[in-house]
Amino acid sequence: MEQKKVTVPGLTRSKSADEPIVAVTAYDFPFARIADQAGIDFLLVGDSLGMVVQGNETTLPVTMEEVIYHSRMVARARQRALIVADMPFGSYQTDPHDAVVNAARLIKEGAAEAVKLEGGQAMAETIERIAAVDIPVMGHIGLTPQSVHRMGGHKVQGRRRGSAPGQRERVLADATAVEEAGAFAVVLEGIPMDLAAEITDTLTIPTIGIGAGPSCDGQILVMHDVLGLCESLSPKFAKKYANLWQDARGALESYAGEVRGRSFPSVEHSFQSLKSVPTEDSIAAGA
Repeated sequence: MEQKKVTVPGLTRSKSADEPIVAVTAYDFPFARIADQAGIDFLLVGDSLGMVVQGNETTLPVTMEEVIYHSRMVARARQRALIVADMPFGSYQTDPHDAVVNAARLIKEGAAEAVKLEGGQAMAETIERIAAVDIPVMGHIGLTPQSVHRMGGHKVQGRRRGSAPGQRERVLADATAVEEAGAFAVVLEGIPMDLAAEITDTLTIPTIGIGAGPSCDGQILVMHDVLGLCESLSPKFAKKYANLWQDARGALESYAGEVRGRSFPSVEHSFQSLKSVPTEDSIAAGA
């Protein structure tokens, strides 16, 4: 039975119906197709590609052209899931007009159906401007990876103890500002689960958690963490459901061993010469 296409209004209805939203990042055709077939609700073409695909230490080097490139691949693969594309660092912070232009590029050139940007109160006007031209916007507050230098690393935000004065209140204010500006959903990253629960109860738009506990309206993880495709340790909040790094390494080691041992390719994987060459008459006859 064909599954119904996921839409922005559909995600909004999921909160009212208390139906958990499932999301994962995707960066290319094959894994996006697998995720879509697995019933994932929305695929985020995240600027996390800078770290898990490009090998950078942060998301900051990712460009608009790179997100558009990866978004097109993901969009070709999906049949059911909603496609959300990240706005990379520098594509929306400088001016709301530039943000609208770049958001439109992600929709027009990247075939995305919505965009995501980081920031709360400071980005409220930008969210409002983008949403005003009918481009759906997903917010992202709490631990915002593009703010890694200000935060001094990828650190949990909004804790009661050991955090900057008023940090918890700021996260709450950011959540309200994002909703009031017109975002259709908001990612809550790296915040205490009681704070995430309070935000989820306060907002009318869906909250999507990553390292924010079980009370959010949905959850998102990086594809490479879910599948065990990272060489180093995954974040505490991630759960590994497979170990494809080891599986892939084992497969390639087997391939290399067979080539060096001259057992691959075998006759089974090789072509044979034709026993007879077709004549012109037989070619014309379709033989």
